[in-house]
Amino acid sequence: MSFFELLENTPKIFGLFGICLLMATVIAFIFNFGFKFRIIGATIFSLLLSLSSWAFIQSYTEKVVIEGAKYVPIVYDNGFDLIVAKAEDDFPEESIAPTLEQLSENLRKGSRSGANVKIKLRKLEKISEGVSKPVIIGKVQKNVKMN
Repeated sequence: MSFFELLENTPKIFGLFGICLLMATVIAFIFNFGFKFRIIGATIFSLLLSLSSWAFIQSYTEKVVIEGAKYVPIVYDNGFDLIVAKAEDDFPEESIAPTLEQLSENLRKGSRSGANVKIKLRKLEKISEGVSKPVIIGKVQKNVKMN
């Protein structure tokens, strides 16, 4: 079973387990068993796990992968409206647009207070020994509002 199949089945599994525990709790109260108060906690916890795993599935999004895009590490992110990623010196020019598009598609909607986020791709140009300057090789602007 893959991770995503397990993730989809988790709320059902915990929900059924919680319903079974709920029935056992009702039976424990009817017949006045000594463990009736302990089983309440297990019942509530399993139902809470079912609801929280369902909520996680609703918020989970997979990463977008675009053909031709290369992996670039993010070297600066101010958390609001600017992201800078670092390209290697031998970064192919035909991969600039797909890489920027992939970075922008992987931003969540509604994040960053709905700002227009500037995503820049830069590489370092060597000026002299031990000194280099950043050169922007591509940039894109993405609006991350919910609507």
